[in-house]
Order: sequence, then structure tokens, then C-alpha cells
Amino acid sequence: MSLNLTSQPLPKIKSTPSFVMSQYSLKGHVALVTGSSKGLGSEVAIGLADAGASVVVNAFNNIARGEEVAEKIIAKGGKAIAIKADVSKEAEVKRLIEQAGNELGAVDIIVPNATPDQPQKPIEDYDEEFYRSMLDFFVMSPLLLAQAALPSMKEKGWGRFINITSEVYAHSVPNFSAYVAAKGGQIGWSRSMAKELAPFGITVNMVAPGWIPVERHENDPQEMKDGYLAQVPAGRWGTPTDVANAVRFFALEESSFITGQTLHVNGGGTPW
Repeated sequence: MSLNLTSQPLPKIKSTPSFVMSQYSLKGHVALVTGSSKGLGSEVAIGLADAGASVVVNAFNNIARGEEVAEKIIAKGGKAIAIKADVSKEAEVKRLIEQAGNELGAVDIIVPNATPDQPQKPIEDYDEEFYRSMLDFFVMSPLLLAQAALPSMKEKGWGRFINITSEVYAHSVPNFSAYVAAKGGQIGWSRSMAKELAPFGITVNMVAPGWIPVERHENDPQEMKDGYLAQVPAGRWGTPTDVANAVRFFALEESSFITGQTLHVNGGGTPW
């Protein structure tokens, strides 16, 4: 049995949208970074703003911290707002996209970054509710964001989805099955959507960080950190800025012919 990948007629789009910016600028675009009140997300939001995008900083548990990130962007001359929303819930995602559109303009760059806790434990110790929560954040949330934002992206003939995945899928990390499985689902979703949305001028790519210590890792055992660092070929820890730079690359007009791809940000630690 063969799968016909071209059974549907391709929509007609402009080869070059009239609003295209070049010279590595995101001026005129509106970016939404979920879970961006701290850690990798906050640095990604700031990086996109530095490139000229107006930025929606999203938080749920601590919107005051999200407002601080937005204020940092504004203090540097950028445009930003902070919106509280649980991006695993359909009604809140719709409200988030609508409010962002009313205050900054239609969102055309989406970075699904929000994440729950990521405990490592044997398969017998996980429960059904926790497994489902992982799928809610890494599969359902990108889906809900896409459904809410795609109408305006398709109308423009331009859009970017940049999913934050992880090296854990490539490494098949043990005692981490809930997170690895959900990230695998996110990767599969991204690849399928990349082909589905390419005819509309919309790209879907992935940035897969290695272990980059941020606030959530403050209490991790030092011996665990030392063991990981010893295996990084580049010989140093990655930083949130490393991840932000990769996200910014995928957002630019200059990457418009790249879709369905994963950029590993882990100092050469991916098993090829």
C-alpha cells in the first residue's frame, strides 16, 4: 500500500508576500511565546523583540513575572504585552490569540514553549493523569494555538510555528517516558503540519535544546549536572541565549524555504 502525498490540490499563494522584511529583521511581525515568564521562554521572547517583533509574553502561574519580561522589552525600545492564559485549554487559547490581536496585531509567529514539571521516574510510578498532562502541553497546546492563529496566517500567506522540543527523543532517555513520549508526539505533529502548511507560506520547525540549566534545575544534584556536562562535545553548558538565537533564525524571512526541520542546540551531543 502506498501513501499518496499529493492527493490534495495545492492552494495558490503569492511567491513573495508584499510585507516581507529582510536583512534579518522581524519588524512588522507579532510573536507569541508561551510559558515565557522565565527560563528559556523569557530569553526567546526577548530575542524575538530584539529582532524587531512585537511580543506577547505568556504566563499562567505567575503573570507578574511575565509582566517583568514585557517591561524589559519595552525598556529596550520594543513592544510587548503580558497575558495570563493556560495554553492547554481551548477557551483560554482563543482568548489569548484574540487579545493579542486586539493589542498588538495578528500573531504570525508562535513558539509553544510552556511546560509542566518533568519528573524522571520508572514507568510503574507514572499515572494516567500525569501522562495526559504531558500530551496536553506538547501536543494539544500546539494544536489549539494553530487552530486559533491559522486563519489570519493563511490570509497573510505568512506564518511561523517554532516548537521547542528536546534532545530526549533522539537519546531515548530512560525513566522519562512521559516526557519523551509527549515530545515524540510533538515532533510528529510538527513534521505533518510542516507539509500541510507549506503551500500557505507557513513554516513549522523545531528547536531541540539539550539540558540547559535554568530556574527549574536549581535543586538538581550537582553530580547529575557534572555527568551530563562531561558528555557535551562542545565542553560547555548551553545557555538560554543559544536557544533564543536558534528560534530567531527559524522566524526570519531568510529561513522561509526551511520547514519540518529540527535544529539541535546541545553542543554536538545528538546521536546521529
